[in-house]
Amino acid sequence: MAPVAEAAPPPEPDRPDLPDEVDHLDRETLITECLPLVKFVAHRISARLPAHVELDDLIHSGILGLMDAVKKFEPDRGVKFKTYAEQRVRGAILDGLRDLDWVPRSLRRKKKDIENAYHELEQQFGRAATDEEVAIHLGVTLEDLHKSLDDLKGVTLGAFANAGEDGEGENLISFVPDPDAEDPHVTLQAREVRALLKDAVDKLPTKERFVVQLYYFDELTMKEIGTLLNITESRVSQLHTKSMLRLRGRLKERQIEG
Repeated sequence: MAPVAEAAPPPEPDRPDLPDEVDHLDRETLITECLPLVKFVAHRISARLPAHVELDDLIHSGILGLMDAVKKFEPDRGVKFKTYAEQRVRGAILDGLRDLDWVPRSLRRKKKDIENAYHELEQQFGRAATDEEVAIHLGVTLEDLHKSLDDLKGVTLGAFANAGEDGEGENLISFVPDPDAEDPHVTLQAREVRALLKDAVDKLPTKERFVVQLYYFDELTMKEIGTLLNITESRVSQLHTKSMLRLRGRLKERQIEG
């Protein structure tokens, strides 16, 4: 039985253009100019969260992250301000979500059980486990598994995290340093992260791989991806959740987390 389609989230704003340097701008002006970036990131995260999580709370956390970015940005490090600011804004919003503790303990347990099921079966079979196999492994119906995946919307936000659930929680894709950076350690780290992510994403089932690529790399919304793949937005969200659970297990195995 297919999951009931959820109400479509509000449209996300277009990604704003930001200045690359801050030398000629005072902090107050720079913060004002970068507010569209905060709203852009907050909208993208909000689209994957339950309705009771207020967008204004995410924006507030993002503004604090932006202020921190303006304060700590060092132009001489060879990273563009836009790249650095977006990392800090996203990290601050995710930190704010952890402070809200909006995920019940029972749901966290459910997430861990399903994540472990996908990982254990994929190690056993040497391929991506199907939903039917995961449902049997967990001793639940396929319909119950799909409902659980819907319930986990937003809980998988940290799946590309560079640390455990108590860590910074910044997105690994956004964590990849600016390619213009000259630090050899940073360059090597970026190359390793990209290689690990590519390998993990390439092993996802086809539709899940498309969702990850379109959402994170092409920055399409869930609604746009649904239109492109001719499936409902709710189904896109479900595929996204499954892909995050699979990737989290694989990255843990490669000791990317913790």
